[in-house]
Amino acid sequence: MPIRAVLWDIDDTLFDYTGADTAGLAQHLAEEGLGDRYGTPAEALALWRELTERNWARFAAGETGFQEQRRDRVRDFLRQPDLTEAEADAWFDRYVAHYQAAWKVFPDVLPALDALAAGYRHGVLTNSSSANQDPKLRRLGLRDRFEVLVCAAELGISKPQAGAFRAACAAMGLEAGEVAYVGDQPEIDARGARDAGLLAVWLDRDGGRGAGPEGVHRIGGLAQLPGVLAGDTRFGARSGIR
Repeated sequence: MPIRAVLWDIDDTLFDYTGADTAGLAQHLAEEGLGDRYGTPAEALALWRELTERNWARFAAGETGFQEQRRDRVRDFLRQPDLTEAEADAWFDRYVAHYQAAWKVFPDVLPALDALAAGYRHGVLTNSSSANQDPKLRRLGLRDRFEVLVCAAELGISKPQAGAFRAACAAMGLEAGEVAYVGDQPEIDARGARDAGLLAVWLDRDGGRGAGPEGVHRIGGLAQLPGVLAGDTRFGARSGIR
């Protein structure tokens, strides 16, 4: 079954989320007078990321709401459990302003999308909300590149669950076997897509993350993606394929 469409992850795949988060958080902490509280900027970011993952997991499991997980993240980070909703929202909004100021797409994104535009349809599947990701894609000038934007918050299930990948395929009117998924996370993105029956492409930009799952295509940059899609040797493909 030929590949007819590509579904994309957003953060750290199309958009340099780590770079923006690093720069935005450092600037925010400096302006809040917290620049030295968490040690180095790398240590502050590591804590922020840990709390982000922990609270997002609660949201993904249906234990809390989208805005609530943001508030809890701020309370945990500041070690101030009694922060009001308004105070936590205001702190997060100030952080977001710095984070957004650092937004940029990776330099290989637009060339790859241009190269694939004539041969493949495109959509997005993300473990976030449309309220968060739709404005991001528009600000980055990418939204019109994608037919669909499927988000876990509205869908009710998230990657790596097979149902999330299949729902995104269904939104494009395609079977899983007709769709490739491109993401930066070896387990959530690549293994999840593989197990759901999609052609799984793991975008490992830094190349230092171990062997990865079997049966997925591992690429170091998006310039390699057209060749993977054209070859489509999904069965028996090894994670080391480049």
